[in-house]
Amino acid sequence: GAELKHFSSSSDFSVDEDHCDVIFERPTIVIKLDAAVNMFHHFCDFINLYASQHINGSIFDTDVDIVWWDTFSGGFVDHYFKPVWSAFSRHNPVELIALDGKRVCFRKALLPLLARQRYGMYYNMPITDGCSGSGLLHAFTHHLLHRLQVPQHGPMMDKVRVTILSRSTVHRRIMNEQELLTRLQSIDGIEARIVDYNGKMPFLEQVESTHNTDVFIGMHGSGLTHLLFLPDWAAIFEIYNCEDESCYYDLARLRGVRYKTWSNMSLLKQHGEGRHPTNGSPHAKFTDYSFDVDEFERIVTQLVSYVKRHPQFVEARRKLRRKQGGIKQEL
Repeated sequence: GAELKHFSSSSDFSVDEDHCDVIFERPTIVIKLDAAVNMFHHFCDFINLYASQHINGSIFDTDVDIVWWDTFSGGFVDHYFKPVWSAFSRHNPVELIALDGKRVCFRKALLPLLARQRYGMYYNMPITDGCSGSGLLHAFTHHLLHRLQVPQHGPMMDKVRVTILSRSTVHRRIMNEQELLTRLQSIDGIEARIVDYNGKMPFLEQVESTHNTDVFIGMHGSGLTHLLFLPDWAAIFEIYNCEDESCYYDLARLRGVRYKTWSNMSLLKQHGEGRHPTNGSPHAKFTDYSFDVDEFERIVTQLVSYVKRHPQFVEARRKLRRKQGGIKQEL
């Protein structure tokens, strides 16, 4: 809101070439962004934009323009997450720097809910104890999956798909992730793999990978925001929350997927003291960890059992069984 305090109304203003250097003829979304390099914070933008379309009574037409209200002098191009904007507009978003020094007019404009605000939607949201399964977040997820044409290839008939999210970062790495993977691969009924959602893997490929996962495992970090795209029957295992207990627990509750995290600290090993790079104080987010393999297996198998009992997973397998039976009859 601070940017708008310098604006004033004018009774004799009109949208024409005499008053405007640039005129946006299409309905235009003028959106102020959160920290868009981070998936958790950037999805504050997308969720609040989606909610604003409902509040505004929009028809969710993609024949709209989007102006990124970002005042960084070098511009803003959204390298990592730009494909998500296509769920909202068929036109390329306009950077604010491209309009520098020009008088800009809009026929119709929408300023969405701010992404980062006190008691805001998704970020800093106060959630009632016991509340889970937000219809808004469920609808948002399926809206994006539909608009971005992300396919679901499962479930598998005889296995549950388990994905471990690796971190190619300085801190919060799972030091024995290969050992954990080997243990999962030895269990009947589990198909396990490791992925690294770094900048080399296109974002839509990451989303498709997550959407085709039944149990998603990872250390605390913005990559866990991918839990939004898990199937409705899925579960997430934040293997360690690094003492930030509510962040992804709350997001998983809102999304409506089962959540687990590590609780027995005696079966977790911290590698290095872990100190904040700015003030030097002890901090759990700035070191690496390894995990007891047996305890890891126990938690994962609990989540696998949850998935296998989930009514939507059972129904999806039933449909797959019918489909396979029909193919055999045709043959």
